[in-house]
Amino acid sequence: MVMVTLQFKQLSVPPGQRVLFLDVSWQDFEAILAELGEHRGARVAYFQGILEIRMPLPEHEFNKEIIGDMVKILLEELEIERECFGSTTFKRQGMAAGVEPDNCFYIQNYQAMIGKKRLDLTVDPPPDLAIEVDVTSKTQLSAYQALGVAELWCYENDQLQIYVLLNGEYINSQTSPIFPNFPVIEVISQFVEMSRTTGTSAALRSFRKWVRERIE
Repeated sequence: MVMVTLQFKQLSVPPGQRVLFLDVSWQDFEAILAELGEHRGARVAYFQGILEIRMPLPEHEFNKEIIGDMVKILLEELEIERECFGSTTFKRQGMAAGVEPDNCFYIQNYQAMIGKKRLDLTVDPPPDLAIEVDVTSKTQLSAYQALGVAELWCYENDQLQIYVLLNGEYINSQTSPIFPNFPVIEVISQFVEMSRTTGTSAALRSFRKWVRERIE
């Protein structure tokens, strides 16, 4: 049998598509991350030997930005401290899991993350909230679950789903434990849709006004 070796920089994943690789060792996963580098458009997820590489669509980037901005507005208006770690790679060899969220926030554990430039999930906590836009595969969900991310928001087909970690398993929830007094499932979709006609800035101003009115 002839073995063929290719470099991952030779791999081209079309926007909106994903590629799965099976039987990938942790060492290979680490080597692939290093080869792909930090400045790339592709997102990766790894769980127990399965590696997924996906290339987001432009719409994906738009949605992840505005949803992240709405989370920041909620936290600011509620005067809740946070540290945002964006699309940082979170990985833990002992769990054979690694993932790159579209956005993520430390909220309950924000103090532990102030000034952090490198993450080690053997000592650092996982994010309190992670956001994924578009297709969230079983590989990604399993990785988030294994890493212990307490709350995961998945936005797909103009609909938000909230997953809450309970006894080590994700359950679908109609409310956010972080924002229990806000109907985030309905309102996130509403203002994302508004942004497509009024523009992002106008939609975010309207969202901030809505939040303030609800707090008063």
